Amino acid sequence: RSLLETARRNPGLDDFGDDGWREPFRILLRALEEEADLTFWGRVMTRSDLLGHLEVRLRITDWFARHPETADEEIAAPVFVTGLPRSGTTIMQEILGADPRARTVRMWEARFPVPPPAPGDPAPDPRIAKADALCTMQDRVTPEWASMHKVGGDLPVECIEFTYASFLSDAFSASFQVPSYSAYVAKADPAPAFAWHKRVLQLLQSTGRPGHWLLKGPTHLPFLPQLFDAYPDARIVLMLRDPVKALASVVDVCGTLFWMRSDDPFSGDSYGHFLSVEPVVANLERLIGWLESGAIPRARVQPVRYVEFFADPAARLADLYAGLGIELTDDALAAMQAYLARKPKGKFGEHDYDTGGEAVVAAERARFRRFQDYFGVPSEL
Repeated sequence: RSLLETARRNPGLDDFGDDGWREPFRILLRALEEEADLTFWGRVMTRSDLLGHLEVRLRITDWFARHPETADEEIAAPVFVTGLPRSGTTIMQEILGADPRARTVRMWEARFPVPPPAPGDPAPDPRIAKADALCTMQDRVTPEWASMHKVGGDLPVECIEFTYASFLSDAFSASFQVPSYSAYVAKADPAPAFAWHKRVLQLLQSTGRPGHWLLKGPTHLPFLPQLFDAYPDARIVLMLRDPVKALASVVDVCGTLFWMRSDDPFSGDSYGHFLSVEPVVANLERLIGWLESGAIPRARVQPVRYVEFFADPAARLADLYAGLGIELTDDALAAMQAYLARKPKGKFGEHDYDTGGEAVVAAERARFRRFQDYFGVPSEL
């Protein structure tokens, strides 16, 4: 009650929209109290974050009430970058986002989407600095975070950053040990989360935008059929990287995220479907099954092998754009190459992590063999 009353007071709004978010919100709060083992600082950060998500929900609901035509916006042929976490989805979104025709969601737009940015707005938008101060707080709590995943007020973000306000999001499972909430989300229909996702895009698009939407989210991987239900003409960039290497990196990253708010970061199995071998194998087996059965349209899925792509990005970009059905202009190629030149590997520090001994790697390699053979993914270890 205190959270809801405070969230309402800040913007002076009362309507949170449909009530579908309330059940997952209650389950999340209970899990945070009973399972997350939050430190004092963790509780302060978490309360602040939850108030922010609630306020976003209030403001977006209010915008649609005052501008009902926003719901008529068509989100045409969006491009989604997905794959296992730590498989190169972030760098791929940043490269493709250098194309001036691509439209990404920036951190400040995810945190403070109302009013939506419009041509002619004063620049820089003051919300950029505000968002930057909030999102880089993690770098100050755990400085090694900057070498794992660079964030900033004006940088592109994963889709989970603007599905928080649906309260049906793996984002919470990746930040807290909340296994009961994670289990609830795993069994829930993701349609309401995708509906909120589209609502945010409609809002941001309503004041005009060039080109095509470019979105990113590893957490879309287990829900690709539902993604296509929400966006039938979506196009997928599927990042493929050695899953043994990717999995070890995810464990290290999530351990850091959990530790930001708790002294017992691995007290439960929150986010286990991306942290443990067997659930990850199951996700990848389902992906192969969907492609084989036609449950997701194979022609709209463009596989990108990480090692192969970065051996010759210019050539691979031409292939990728052809597969996506987007013209690769000289200006777009030059902008993406310039981005690559400006961001050498390790710019923000090296992310070191342990992949385990030979026996562990061999056992995991055997479990991932079908996936690697099916997509031709080379081993990197």
